[in-house]
Amino acid sequence: MRMELRLAGEGGQGLITAGIILAEAGAKYTDLNVVQTQSYGPESRGGASRADVIISSDEIDYPQVKNPDVLVVMAQEASDKYLQSVKNGGTVIVDTTYVKPVPEAESQRLKVIEFPISAKARELGREIAANIVALGLLVETTGIVPKDAAVAAVLDRVPKGTEELNKQAFAAGVEAAKAL
Repeated sequence: MRMELRLAGEGGQGLITAGIILAEAGAKYTDLNVVQTQSYGPESRGGASRADVIISSDEIDYPQVKNPDVLVVMAQEASDKYLQSVKNGGTVIVDTTYVKPVPEAESQRLKVIEFPISAKARELGREIAANIVALGLLVETTGIVPKDAAVAAVLDRVPKGTEELNKQAFAAGVEAAKAL
């Protein structure tokens, strides 16, 4: 088993943090091998950012994601830039709060999951938790790591005092994936 994942959006959306949490869930709470890398523009907020994660039951000999199995996009620029790179038959999770629907041709080539991730986080009280909603969607959709491992990694990483909000955000993403 080997899965390549890319989480992409704009700086400030917390996708690099979500990628780190996903990697920690795999590395710390399972016996899987994990590599996580990240890239972001020079701006701290608003510039392009992405986190790449490879999770494998075997040794990872090439630590770079070229054609992800799964892409999470939370900004239009990220969708425009990375959508074509997803493997045929791969999965794209789209935050419809900020991303227009995926082009028709791509929705025939890929499994597309559309959900207003950022709007859901706003409903929960703070849009800053959108990355954790996305993480819940991703974990439930792929089964790449156990949900309890992901929640433990979330609680290890989020600021003190935000644990309950982040547990609710993760659960909201899981429930959204089940409903879709």
